[in-house]
Amino acid sequence: MRKWVSLMALAGIASTVLAGCGGSGDSGNSGGKASGSPSASSPASGESAAPSGGGSSGKAVEITFWGDWSGEGQQQLTTMIDAFNKSQDKIRVKYVLQQDMITKFLTAATSGGAPDVLLWDRWRTSLYAPKNVLHPIDDYFDQDGLNKDDFYGEALKELTIQDRLYGLPLTVDARALFYNKKLLSEAGIANPPTNWQELEDAAVKTTKWDGSKLLVAGLSLGDNGLFSMYLRQAGGTMLTDDGKTNFNNAQGKAVLDYWDRLMNQDKVYKIGFEKGLGESTDAFATGKLAMTYTGPWMLTTYKKYGKDLDFGVAPPPAGPSGDKGSGMGGFGLVIPEGSKHQKEAWEFIKWWTANKDNALLWAKTSLNIPGFKPAIQDPFFQDDPFWKPFLDTLEFAKIRPQHPGYSVMETDALIPNLELFQQKKQSAEDTLKKAQEQGDKLLQDNAEVK
Repeated sequence: MRKWVSLMALAGIASTVLAGCGGSGDSGNSGGKASGSPSASSPASGESAAPSGGGSSGKAVEITFWGDWSGEGQQQLTTMIDAFNKSQDKIRVKYVLQQDMITKFLTAATSGGAPDVLLWDRWRTSLYAPKNVLHPIDDYFDQDGLNKDDFYGEALKELTIQDRLYGLPLTVDARALFYNKKLLSEAGIANPPTNWQELEDAAVKTTKWDGSKLLVAGLSLGDNGLFSMYLRQAGGTMLTDDGKTNFNNAQGKAVLDYWDRLMNQDKVYKIGFEKGLGESTDAFATGKLAMTYTGPWMLTTYKKYGKDLDFGVAPPPAGPSGDKGSGMGGFGLVIPEGSKHQKEAWEFIKWWTANKDNALLWAKTSLNIPGFKPAIQDPFFQDDPFWKPFLDTLEFAKIRPQHPGYSVMETDALIPNLELFQQKKQSAEDTLKKAQEQGDKLLQDNAEVK
């Protein structure tokens, strides 16, 4: 029996006993892409509203919840909205699916019609909080006696700008190493790799070629966005304390030298190997990829299409000097400054993210790790060994740098240069130098939010 089968069975279970709205996180307060998440294709904008509870719908305050999750992700959100609406009769939440949500939100923020709650990719906070489009929640948080120690510190940090808290974490995620047990066993490897050298050795031994055709890749190297994770493992950081790039150095060179060796000397991966693959043809799910960095959001895909897949999960291997590194990401719930029902929006957010029972229902519904740490103590997490690598990784995972221009720097300077490097169109030295020059300019240009 695969270790993760129990998780998938539990994912469909919805608890019928829910903590009511209005508590201060008691029941647990003593002191990362599922299918249909933003990575999935979204249909046209639509609405999903749960029925209101047992009271008179005419007296209930209706609040609007915008998000860009469709498909299964939207169903997961709707499960929680249903539960909240049925738990009380004073507030009714309506979910509105929005394509291009941020653009529409910014338009609504200046012209009226802002929603009351937003499903929020937390890294956006450093860019948008200074624009005064988000409402700080410090007063609500303090008045209701919530404890910051009950939340993952890095996740709260990502939602905090200039000492103001702008939301609560809904999910926390970190990349871990998924590995195909059968492929590693056939290669004579008993345990998952724990450092770069072991990772390279395992990738080499599990790679299979037929002439010029790559049949099985040992390790996925198709996501340049993982550069920051590898850089941490090499002992580096993406930015200096004064907001400049910090990868054109020995640590950055170590990452690119490692990638170069894996691709061009060891030939464990071929650029484009995973291009165009959908869920049903996912390389890892179909046994064509021995190891990959991803998160629990891929469980649905692996269960649905990996009929014979037997896999394990391990924390990311350490770098040359023993440095550990993984990036923490995830979503939060925030209140727009233009909301006309901010108190009611807070009650909904608190009910979902600061209550053990409800955070646990969310975990079982979505197979996401909630941001509320008391929920992690439940046997759902503690008794299933699948979760341990992710929980261990979260202990050292770090969020992206909180610079308003960071995302622009990464997207417009670093990633394009890394692509040229992987295509063998420029050297490691030129790649880092150009990314630094272009990146520093973008960071400077975007240091002040306009």
